[in-house]
Amino acid sequence: MRVLVTGATGLIGSEVIRQLKARGDEVVTMVRRTPQNEFEREWQPDRGYIQPETMVGIDAVVNLAGATTGKLPWTKKYKEELIWSRVRATELLVQAMDEVKAKPTVFISGSASGFYGDTFDDNKVETDAKGTGFLSDLAHAWEQAALKAPNKVRVVLVRTTMVMSRSKGALGRLLPLLKLGVAGPLGPGIQWWAWITLPDEAAAIIHLIDTKTASGAFNLTAPEPATCKQIIDALGRAMHRPTFIPVPSFALRMAFGEGADELLICSQKLSADKLLASGFKFQHPTLASAAKYVVGK
Repeated sequence: MRVLVTGATGLIGSEVIRQLKARGDEVVTMVRRTPQNEFEREWQPDRGYIQPETMVGIDAVVNLAGATTGKLPWTKKYKEELIWSRVRATELLVQAMDEVKAKPTVFISGSASGFYGDTFDDNKVETDAKGTGFLSDLAHAWEQAALKAPNKVRVVLVRTTMVMSRSKGALGRLLPLLKLGVAGPLGPGIQWWAWITLPDEAAAIIHLIDTKTASGAFNLTAPEPATCKQIIDALGRAMHRPTFIPVPSFALRMAFGEGADELLICSQKLSADKLLASGFKFQHPTLASAAKYVVGK
C-alpha cells in the first residue's frame, strides 16, 4: 500500500510512518520545500499551493497537519495559524483528490477531543454534538473540510485525545518535573483527561486504514477513563516519585490564558466503544500499563 502522510515530522505522524514502514508499506510525505526524492510532494498550505498530481498512485491519505495547540498562550495571530494550518491544508488535499481519476480509497483526517468542549462527567460518544469554545469550533471546521472529500473516498475522522509519549507531546513539559518529584495535579485535579499512548494512537490510525467498514468519527482514546490526578499519580508511582505539589487553576490561567481552560482544566471523558467494536486491540488499555510505557518499563 502507498500511503500519503501529512504532519510527517510531528509526534504522531512520525510514529505512524514508523509503523507503516515496519509492515512494508510505502510512505509518501508532504514537505514545504523542493522534494528531494520520489517519496516527497511539495505543498505550501499558507499560499494555497499543492504539487500537481500529488494523489497519483496513492492508496490512502493520513492527514495530521496542523500547528500545535500546546504552544501557549494562544495569541490572536497564533489562533489564526491553528485554523489555516488545519482547514486550508485539508482543503488542499481534498482538491488534489478531486483532480485525479484513480482516487485514494480512504482519507484519515485529524480531529481532536476538543470537538466536544468541556464534557464534565458525560462519557462522550461519536454521535454527540459539538461543544463550545475555540477548540470545539476548530475541530468542527477541520472535520467539515475533510468531509468534502470525493464520494468514492472513505472518510475517517480521528478525534485524538491526550497522547502519552516518553518525551514530547502533552507530557513533554510535565515529565521532567515528575522525575524531580516536584509535580502534582493541574487545577482541581478531578477533571477527566481522555488519553491514549503514542503506539496505540498510530496503531489505531493504521487499523482504521485497513478496516474497510470504518467511516465517520472515531474517538482515539483508551478504554479506561482517568482524571488528571489519577494520571499524574500513576506516572509518579511508575517513577517512584511523589506527586503532591498541585498547580492552582488561577496560576494556569495567568500563564496560559484561555488555553488553560480548554486544554488543562476542562474535563474530557470519551468512550472507546466504537473503536473497540471495530476490532482494535490496545497495547496499553489501562492507565497502569500506559504509565509503565511512558517511563520505559
